[in-house]
Amino acid sequence: MLQNTGKLAGYTIFITGASRGIGKAIALKAARDGANVVIAAKTADPHPKLPGTIYTAAAEIEAAGGKALPCIVDVRDEKQINDAVEQAVEKFGGIDILVNNASAINLTGTLETPMKKIDLMLGINLRGTYLTSKLCIPHLLKSKNPHILNLSPPLNLNPIWFKNHTAYTMAKYGMSMCVLGMAEEFKGSIAVNALWPKTAIQTAAMDMLGGSGIDKQCRKVEIVADAAYAIFKQPTSFTGQFVIDEDILRKEGIRDFDVYAVEPGHPLLPDFFLDQQPEDLARQMKEHVSVDILTFPSGATPAFKSGKTSTDSASTGPVSDMFNIIRGVLSPDIVKTTQGVYRFDLSGDHAGVWYIDLKNDAGSAGSGEPPVKADVIMTLDSSDFIKMFEGKLKPTMAFMSGKLKIKGDMGLAIKLEKMMAMMKSKL
Repeated sequence: MLQNTGKLAGYTIFITGASRGIGKAIALKAARDGANVVIAAKTADPHPKLPGTIYTAAAEIEAAGGKALPCIVDVRDEKQINDAVEQAVEKFGGIDILVNNASAINLTGTLETPMKKIDLMLGINLRGTYLTSKLCIPHLLKSKNPHILNLSPPLNLNPIWFKNHTAYTMAKYGMSMCVLGMAEEFKGSIAVNALWPKTAIQTAAMDMLGGSGIDKQCRKVEIVADAAYAIFKQPTSFTGQFVIDEDILRKEGIRDFDVYAVEPGHPLLPDFFLDQQPEDLARQMKEHVSVDILTFPSGATPAFKSGKTSTDSASTGPVSDMFNIIRGVLSPDIVKTTQGVYRFDLSGDHAGVWYIDLKNDAGSAGSGEPPVKADVIMTLDSSDFIKMFEGKLKPTMAFMSGKLKIKGDMGLAIKLEKMMAMMKSKL
């Protein structure tokens, strides 16, 4: 890992979303130098699903050797940001570094994304970044080596990164466009850069998106904190850069990246928006078919009981054969833990509509419309459907590459992985 040098001693760093995850990791890295950290985040009271508050983060920062100022801040609220900036200047005498880390994510298509989710992502990611920067810049201009760092990706205009989650990509790229514009506007005065991880990072958000077990595909937050620290050491002439964490750490002499892995030696899940094509990533991950991108805890081995089946009009072929196996693993236990009805709209050589009911009785599966309204609709080629249930194509990679479209409850879509895991023992 990158060693602390003490360079940030006495610096004041204003970090949005610093009560947990990457924001807190950057705060702790700076605190070990003796920096002052403004924790600008919303969580003042314990969250039922997410760890940490601004006050617990403050205690950790001070224990690490820094000074902390916890501020209740929703980055959509101009007054709250302004109040936190004024408190920071009054307490610490100024602001030297701003980290725009606060972000919201919702990976759904245009028709499936409610306007309130779009407003949330644009409000936090784009507007919040712009507004926080605007209010901090007058103070940053007085610093001897000021930096703005946005946790946002390089501007990759490959349509694949838009098609499945246009609203999220627009909001996240808004943060990156702030880098592009402000770096040029304040050239010679403030270094303005972006930082993005090469691989998935283990955070509470990743756990919720990917389910339990996703962590072994991830690196720890410390890799992003070390990369941010490497950027803060640069002069203001280092600006307008879209930095990838691993790249800058290699320039710092880091060669052992296993120290950052949650499970050293395990294949890693690449992050969104990077230049490598999603289809290439899928092929890479296929080499590790024993690896579950999304893994769920297994309970007691169920007694395999067939659920109710429909009369299959598509009674022959590989899809029908696969559904025969699916019906063989249905059980009340799976139904109890899943509670979802799935419809599969298949195209290609074996086109048709199929369903799996993991919500009612002992479960059922067959061709045609499900007996009740589907909670999740998955659209994909029939050959990819077979590969998914054989464990040769991971749903995450299928979704990222555009091979799989999902409409409905993403959480239930992820839960289907448990059924797929059970399928492996039957094939």
